[in-house]
Amino acid sequence: MTYTIALVEDDEALRNNYAQALIRDGYQVNSYDSRAEASSAFASKLPDLAILDVMLHDEMEGGFELCRELRNLSPTLPIIFLTARNSDLDRVSGLRLGAWDYLTKDTTTLDFLPVRISALFKMLEAIAGTATRRDETVVVHGSLRIEEERKQIYWKDKQISLTLTEFWILTALVRRPGHVKSHDQLMAAANVVVTNNAIAAHVRRIREKFRETDPEFDAISAEYGMGYRWIER
Repeated sequence: MTYTIALVEDDEALRNNYAQALIRDGYQVNSYDSRAEASSAFASKLPDLAILDVMLHDEMEGGFELCRELRNLSPTLPIIFLTARNSDLDRVSGLRLGAWDYLTKDTTTLDFLPVRISALFKMLEAIAGTATRRDETVVVHGSLRIEEERKQIYWKDKQISLTLTEFWILTALVRRPGHVKSHDQLMAAANVVVTNNAIAAHVRRIREKFRETDPEFDAISAEYGMGYRWIER
């Protein structure tokens, strides 16, 4: 499996050096110059791991803000800060925001970074393997298969790539097929506080992703003024 790493760094030379070191180690790297550019990309698809600088152009805490955004999208995504900011206060702030690690540029070499990331992925694989062996929960409804611990969705045996918010919305619908779920219920299931329009946008993206695999997908029904329901076929 090839892991995808998002690298958010505003210094072009450093960004290229880090990216090349990770690519040489077998990772796919998506590089971003700014918080806005990264945010736009993360809204469509999350990486397997994110590396963030704290200071991004004129945003002194742009990386911290981006970390907050990522944590709203996924509570489990591995996040590493790689920054010139090396005070204990900054380290504490980064870790409290949910980062898995806080590395400083003055002590992190191009040889060490891939090794540290490899260790994190091995830990995640071990955790996932344990969950699969011991308590894997699989939900099957017709052509749909949900592997809850792995947060993986399959439609007609083909994997559908959903964000964590989309995953929880879909799971909430599927748990009670035929029952209408209101916008508020779907918001609670996804553990987000957003507008009805945002929930509608999430549902629209879920449909689009399923239709990329199956153009005839129509298992999610919109009920005007009420919400959405999953229809078993």
